[in-house]
Amino acid sequence: MKEQRTVNIFIGYDSKEVAAYHVLSQSLIKHSSLPLAITPIALDNVASIFTRERNNLQSTEFSFSRFLAPYLSGYEGWSIFMDCDMIARRDVAELWSLRDENYSVMVCKHDYQPKEDVKFLGQVQTKYEKKNWSSVMLFNNERCKALTPEYVSTRSGLELHQFKWLESDNQIGSLPLKWNHLVGVYDYDPEAALVHYTEGGPYFKDYADCDYSDEWNKLLVETTFVAQK
Repeated sequence: MKEQRTVNIFIGYDSKEVAAYHVLSQSLIKHSSLPLAITPIALDNVASIFTRERNNLQSTEFSFSRFLAPYLSGYEGWSIFMDCDMIARRDVAELWSLRDENYSVMVCKHDYQPKEDVKFLGQVQTKYEKKNWSSVMLFNNERCKALTPEYVSTRSGLELHQFKWLESDNQIGSLPLKWNHLVGVYDYDPEAALVHYTEGGPYFKDYADCDYSDEWNKLLVETTFVAQK
């Protein structure tokens, strides 16, 4: 495996969850023992290559643009994509060390279907096979060349999120579930390494007291400049 001197991380950016993006970034930086290259995937920044119009089933602005990560990496090396509604509680170097050249992409293979029909801000909770697998992805970029900007802009949501762009599911490696712990779906776990506020984060009133909300709020304070007298 070719040496990469930095951990290449792409984070989905949503204009309704700006604070979430910065809190996740701070949590990654705070715990990391390796240098990080953190890139937001914001729609305005990829408008020249990503032409897809948003539809009502998209709960975030990065529902589909997340799959541009291999292209944005020049299809070289490895990269990580993660949703913005998360915080890291462990060193992301531990996740980075799990890269396996036998696979094209590696994910946490959740086995569940959401019980609710609506999540944060009244967004429709879509239900499909491999739900939330794509919220944390470890891309082996050279093996993901099918994910061109044209492909990502035109293919169906299920084709993208169910990894139909791969020749088979055998190319999908497994990551420990602690690297995508679904808050409100799984019981509180003190060992969770990356927690995912998938139903709604502490920055929304209805989820202010969810699991790990105290940790999110402490990180928010760390990202905020406080003037000293």
